[in-house]
Amino acid sequence: MSRQSNAAPTIIKRKKVIQRSGHHGGAWKVAYADFVTAMMAFFLMLWLLGVTTDDQRRGLAEYFAPSTAIRNVSGGGDSMFGNEDMRQRRTSPRSSEDLSASDAGTQGQPRATDSYEDMLQRLEGLGAESLVLSEALRHMLTRVTDEGLVIELFDLPGAPLFAEDGDTPRPVAEVLVGVLAEVFGMVTNRLAVEGHTRSYTVVQANDPRWGLSTQRGERMRQMLEGEGFDPARIARVAGHADRRLMHPNPMAVRNNRLELILLRETGNHR
Repeated sequence: MSRQSNAAPTIIKRKKVIQRSGHHGGAWKVAYADFVTAMMAFFLMLWLLGVTTDDQRRGLAEYFAPSTAIRNVSGGGDSMFGNEDMRQRRTSPRSSEDLSASDAGTQGQPRATDSYEDMLQRLEGLGAESLVLSEALRHMLTRVTDEGLVIELFDLPGAPLFAEDGDTPRPVAEVLVGVLAEVFGMVTNRLAVEGHTRSYTVVQANDPRWGLSTQRGERMRQMLEGEGFDPARIARVAGHADRRLMHPNPMAVRNNRLELILLRETGNHR
């Protein structure tokens, strides 16, 4: 028998290669997902408009409204408004040139306006004048809403504006009132003062929240008038207890605050 008959047979494997085109057709899934998300947000908004009260809708709007913190100014040139050019910070579609003659008044005189740039610039300048003012302005936050310019004054941990569970102002509150009385003199808009408090762990027999928020709002009104603010410009003083919390922790001292609202001049005063 020949040696070739004992050799192992040769096995040839043939691999079938299937040419596939590149992945395609997935872009529509992304677009569809975006569309579904947008529709969910739209119907959620419609549902919220239908089931919430005016106060609740206002609270939602204020929660998502952009806020501007008044903070220290460093020597590096950073402004208290995050290097934002205040000349471009419009709070209303109307510019100062678009104001009617009745709103504009004479040059250099206070006027009713929906543009609060000059006031915010003045606050920015005051923060750089002294360390005391700079520290006091840590308690201040500003934001613009449909109702007007909201200046929020709030407690910080270890640095309250008023005596605990009372309406006796601390020195920092007196400094802030002096600053605000000055800048409020730059306009003639009417002012609303609203007090808010934190929640309490145990509901006491004499619940302090409503009375305390109202008393602090009233004390702020008295302090402003003591600094020369025109009493006729006070539109309302209200207390909201802990019904409009700013911090998610109901017990946080951040919820102890006053909101001073320079109302837009719509011609219809409430």
